[in-house]
Amino acid sequence: MLVTSRVVRTLALLVVSPSAHAHGLTADIDWSRFAYTQYVTNTAYLCNSVMLFETLHRLGSRADRFMMYPAEFPTNGNSVEAKLLRKARDEYGVKLMPIEVQSRKTADSTWAQSYTKLLAFNQTQYDRVLSLDSDSTILQTMDELFLLPPCPVAIPRAYWLNPNDRVMSSQVMLVQPSAVEFRRIEQSIAAAGSKEYDMEIVNALYRDNALILPHRPYNLLTGEFRSTNHTAYLGSLIDPWNPAETLKEAKFVHFSDWPVPKPWIRASKTVIAENQPKCEMDPQTGRSDDCRARDVWRGLYEDFARRRQGVCGMTVTTN
Repeated sequence: MLVTSRVVRTLALLVVSPSAHAHGLTADIDWSRFAYTQYVTNTAYLCNSVMLFETLHRLGSRADRFMMYPAEFPTNGNSVEAKLLRKARDEYGVKLMPIEVQSRKTADSTWAQSYTKLLAFNQTQYDRVLSLDSDSTILQTMDELFLLPPCPVAIPRAYWLNPNDRVMSSQVMLVQPSAVEFRRIEQSIAAAGSKEYDMEIVNALYRDNALILPHRPYNLLTGEFRSTNHTAYLGSLIDPWNPAETLKEAKFVHFSDWPVPKPWIRASKTVIAENQPKCEMDPQTGRSDDCRARDVWRGLYEDFARRRQGVCGMTVTTN
């Protein structure tokens, strides 16, 4: 179903300050029924997930924090994995569940383990889970999403793709776990072709009956700051493009900047110079010195590197 005015009004009512949540609208909510969820397949993504949970802890999110991690990762000892798992559990209140990583031979090994994300549909100990890709940054809590009207899944459109293709993004998924839905997921994984991954499965099953989340403010790509046309992101609204205001309204930013690598991998100076946002013409000065998009974009990568060091004790690496 499409976003209706009723759903938009519901979101508007629920997006309130933390103090309002604590003393008014959501004071009687049992937040233990809900969880932000992460899946981990390797050490780099473990760090990413712990970083997201640190942010949720710091921002005062009320929902549970739940991590699915490879069963072979130890929780005792002095390994990097053990230390990070204990930190997530002891400092950020994360509930840990060892799992078997869901993997199969596919056309692209990058996505071979992405089926693990779909285990979110099986977490029936919760009424709802909010699955977020960990190669991202959380800027504001998204607790209000847990209070949306019931539906099997709520997801945003992949606004950066051709709208005629009606592709949904699986980077953010509000899931209502159930045995029935998980069986459908398992059957789809078993029948998936070599080029079908989590996003394709979610689209095949839910594109026509999902609740649509607005990508503003729930699903912003870092690549948007490199774009020269922001019509798809801004939609039909008359708002002018303003990089600083766009970042201010965003709640979730996904790092997607090919050929710039993911933020835990150090890009070469040449790659950065060739692909960073260009400074635009400032009509007041007549010079190309409006560098706000470049500064916001660089700031997101610099912030990720600082938090990676602070939370995980890990520096940005080279390929």
